[in-house]
Amino acid sequence: MTDSILNSVFLLTSLGGVTGMVLFIVSKKFYVYEDPLIAEIEDVLPAANCAGCGSPGCKAFAEKLVATEDISGLFCPVGGNEVMKTVSEILGKEVVEQDPTVAVVRCQGGCDVRPKTTEYQGPKSCAISAMIYSGETDCQYGCLGDGDCVAVCKFDAMYMDEATGLPVVITDKCTSCGMCVDACPRDIIEMRPKHKRDLKIFVGCLNEDKGGIAKKACAVACIGCSKCFDVCPKEAITMVNNLAYIDPEYCTLCRKCVPVCPTESIIETNFPKKKVKKVEVDKGIEVKSVNLMNDA
Repeated sequence: MTDSILNSVFLLTSLGGVTGMVLFIVSKKFYVYEDPLIAEIEDVLPAANCAGCGSPGCKAFAEKLVATEDISGLFCPVGGNEVMKTVSEILGKEVVEQDPTVAVVRCQGGCDVRPKTTEYQGPKSCAISAMIYSGETDCQYGCLGDGDCVAVCKFDAMYMDEATGLPVVITDKCTSCGMCVDACPRDIIEMRPKHKRDLKIFVGCLNEDKGGIAKKACAVACIGCSKCFDVCPKEAITMVNNLAYIDPEYCTLCRKCVPVCPTESIIETNFPKKKVKKVEVDKGIEVKSVNLMNDA
């Protein structure tokens, strides 16, 4: 009995030793060197794994940063300039500072201005809805309202407004990762510069139909009248396919385009109300009343 136990212990010990030796040899044979800088850079990154940088995750982005000689074209939108500055110091490579951006929803066709003409009964998903039909309204360009963008946001920076049926971006929480942009099948979400006090001017419509058709589908649709295009002093507005677009690179936020839009499809955010000029009357001037009938 004792010999049997000893033999079992010896056999297991030998088997363990042989297995350990094999694993050691295999690990040495197939060892892949990893630059320690990768782990150091990964620790600096925000670990959001949002793919906003163009890589599938933070580790993949760290590997790219270490392997790429010129990293001026690489940027972590979640970490922003502060994180990229730290990366630059670790790697000794130059980075380009970028202006912060924020997501905007380029559709304001809520339930009150874009009436439903059909009712969809199926899985509540914008991706599915976009594949099988044009939406519950006559506008085939606007928001489908199923909240795919809200579902993918990892930072709780979006929610669906129950009153309008449209997604709303919480600017202070938006990290500019771009996941909502990729999730929207209608491409109505765009990343635009986040100016001081979050001032923005953009066309809240993507309807490319002609004026009458677009206006019938949505009361605040762009009708392609070109009035905004005509008054823009910086040529920041272009007209393509019956639709106006304001280029944030050239827009100076002068707001001249806003009051001329007949359908109020141009959205301006966080601007102070324009002051109304008061006409002062000189109290020293005596105003006389003339009775024309008596003079006659």
